[in-house]
Amino acid sequence: MRWKLTIEYDGGPFQGWQRLSEGPSVQGAIEDAVLALSGERVECVGAGRTDSGVHALGQVAHLDLAKEMAPQRLADALNAHLRPAPIAVLSAEAAPADFHARFSAVKRVYLYRVINRRADLTLDRGRAWRAPQPLDADAMREAGARLLGEHDFTTFRDSQCQALSPVKTLDRCDVMRIRDEIQIWCEARSFLHRQVRSMVGSLVEVGLGKWTPDDLAAALAAKDRAACGPVAPADGLYLVRVGY
Repeated sequence: MRWKLTIEYDGGPFQGWQRLSEGPSVQGAIEDAVLALSGERVECVGAGRTDSGVHALGQVAHLDLAKEMAPQRLADALNAHLRPAPIAVLSAEAAPADFHARFSAVKRVYLYRVINRRADLTLDRGRAWRAPQPLDADAMREAGARLLGEHDFTTFRDSQCQALSPVKTLDRCDVMRIRDEIQIWCEARSFLHRQVRSMVGSLVEVGLGKWTPDDLAAALAAKDRAACGPVAPADGLYLVRVGY
């Protein structure tokens, strides 16, 4: 039986979502929990293969289990086996056999959190990027609008990205300030490797006054990785929601 899991996690202790030969991964922790629960070796396929340090509020994954269980019992049992790892299965739902967490997705929503203050982070340490210099959120918002639509995002694509095409359609790039926090919301069907962090790093250059919105538009048009600003750290990035 195929199951759809909605998962929350703190990405700090992990090498990322994907199971690797070395180092802890979110995928590996869930697969190990399933093995402990049912004795079955399964592949847990995630909608987003988040990098090391990237968090999730609503990652979606699927897996196939022969063992029959009620949805809430499955979620509770997985959570019991996952403790004390900072991973929580928020829900488990029966899914059609052809449901695929990654390829069936039609929307992914990411949030990037920037804390704009001089003081060090305490409660948000490891969960946001601290920017001690004042940021102009209005300029960042104007620049973000230049990224909307279908473009060749080569400038904002990691050099190791394996996507066949650099062309993506960005449906949302909102910048909002809530007191000393600047939130950057990005939404698309799919993203290139490190695309959001690359765009955020360049938007912060605009916020600092080092770039203008026109400079960011020119960087996009250059289709050249060398034109990208500094890549934002992983700490502030969250996979919020996946739509189907």
